[in-house]
Amino acid sequence: MDSKPHPAALDTSHRGSALEVLGAFLKLGLTSFGGPVAHLGYFRTEFVEQRRWLDDRSYSDLVALCQFLPGPASSQVGMALGLGRAGWLGALAAWIGFTMPSAIALILFAFGIAEWAGLASSSVVHGLKVVAVAVVAQAVMGMAKSLCPDRLRAGLAVVAALAVLAVPSALGQVAVIALGGLVGRFAVRVEQLQPAMHRDYGISKRIGATLLILFGLLLIGLPALAAGTGSTVASAVAVFYKAGALVFGGGHVVLPLIQSGVVPPGWVSNDTFLAGYGAAQAVPGPLFTIAAYLGAAMPAPLGGWVGGMTLLLAMFLPAFLLVAGALPFWETLRQRGSVQQAMAGVNAAVVGVLVAALYDPVWTSSIHNKEDFGLALAAFGLLIFGRVSPVLVVAGSAVVAGGLRL
Repeated sequence: MDSKPHPAALDTSHRGSALEVLGAFLKLGLTSFGGPVAHLGYFRTEFVEQRRWLDDRSYSDLVALCQFLPGPASSQVGMALGLGRAGWLGALAAWIGFTMPSAIALILFAFGIAEWAGLASSSVVHGLKVVAVAVVAQAVMGMAKSLCPDRLRAGLAVVAALAVLAVPSALGQVAVIALGGLVGRFAVRVEQLQPAMHRDYGISKRIGATLLILFGLLLIGLPALAAGTGSTVASAVAVFYKAGALVFGGGHVVLPLIQSGVVPPGWVSNDTFLAGYGAAQAVPGPLFTIAAYLGAAMPAPLGGWVGGMTLLLAMFLPAFLLVAGALPFWETLRQRGSVQQAMAGVNAAVVGVLVAALYDPVWTSSIHNKEDFGLALAAFGLLIFGRVSPVLVVAGSAVVAGGLRL
């Protein structure tokens, strides 16, 4: 007998405590390896399937919105989930829980812990990357089942995957998603959202507009402040805020922009930057936490814990302002019939984007031999058929990978 909860068991109260949100995201912040696509898979398992904070369609619409916004998409989805569950404190709790484990680890690494030098290439970290293949595959299967129920949307997903593989860039992903929305608007027929599926994030349109205006003012004002004062702190904050505000496609895309901002002025050496890049890929959570490492590695008046936390906040602040500012307008839009049709096409395209990402970079960076494939397959079976907790699967995969390479 199927033990999954019936859809009627969906938690439609949408409210909980900030402590509940912190606990949920802290677990993910300690175990979510594999990059932003894998993070979205972990989120779906945790908040759609297990905790049932929202339905699959609302989650997929939220993912689509964050794909369109610049900044770290998985972190923005997390902030929005926390906001919807426990208000402003919930958004902060989600960010702290998901971000701080890797940020703290990277700041410690910046202090020169020599034994961490080989962390990125260790067998345990490799095992954690392998299990991310199973997590993403599970998420893709679940989303495809609910978001591609007919031949048209299944075809859209396939075309989107092929297009993204052919044009592997952030611009290509955005173009494919936009095209999916256009096709959906005129060709897909969907059932209207039920009232229970409308989500109230507790933000008025006036507050949303204020946050979006603040986002723009800081984007213009911080560089002007840095130029006018000549302050190293203001200049560094401006560089990291701009990087978080203008980059699509996640952490790997933002890294060249950060490198061009911190290496030429002599704030850190190129070797120091590359060491941080390797360490950032070896810890769970968002790659944007490299900001904490760089802030801690910089000379005075930055450096240490203060520098790390200052630049970490500068990096993630635009992501929060954008997603919190957009949500009240987004919730109004997604309730319109024409927008729901467009979103049906967008969500099908997002499934295709995730399929492409499952291959590159998730599969290509993790599966190197038959042992890796066997471990990923076993993890997939435990998640899908055994319904084992992802935390246990992640921990077990790390242990097995360490044993295989002894």
